[in-house]
Amino acid sequence: MQHRVRYFRLSESAQAGNWYLGDPVDAQGQEVEDIWEFTEGRPVQVKGRLTLPIIETGRRLDFNAAGAGVTPVVHVRVATLFAELAPDDVQLIPVDIPGCPEQYVMLVATKLVRCIDDKASKEVQYWMPEDERPEKVGHYRGVIDLRIDRAKVGNAKVFRTWGWSVALIVSEDIKAALAAAKITGARFEEV
Repeated sequence: MQHRVRYFRLSESAQAGNWYLGDPVDAQGQEVEDIWEFTEGRPVQVKGRLTLPIIETGRRLDFNAAGAGVTPVVHVRVATLFAELAPDDVQLIPVDIPGCPEQYVMLVATKLVRCIDDKASKEVQYWMPEDERPEKVGHYRGVIDLRIDRAKVGNAKVFRTWGWSVALIVSEDIKAALAAAKITGARFEEV
């Protein structure tokens, strides 16, 4: 009997007392032009080293969702796990965080999978023409209690969901490795 792979949405576990990181800025201190490019499910081109400002000080985390773009930023020990377990699914971009030299990287999921199960999810809403956002028409406006169709995932272990790329999905073996490493800041929700 074949084992059915489970998948989980990985997000930041927001708790009082933890630090909060801002959107990436370039070497000139200018905010990156498109903060969403890091969460679109494709490789990105970065010119120069990026810095993530600390907006709110507090306890450092191993997994962070930085800024308005909720860009995943992970400690190098977490990045190592992703590089070992899903090398074809991630791009790791070193970033500077004040007071933490060489310790963090931006985690970019490089795959976008059309796999949201509309019927199994509690509720889905789509962008419509009357919403006056033509670039978003046909994409998800909201998804409550996200569920995916595992048959559409293929061999991806880390990916974004097409049409609702705010969801970062990881396979069960990655969740298990992160849990075994006792990383801080991560929350998992089965999808």
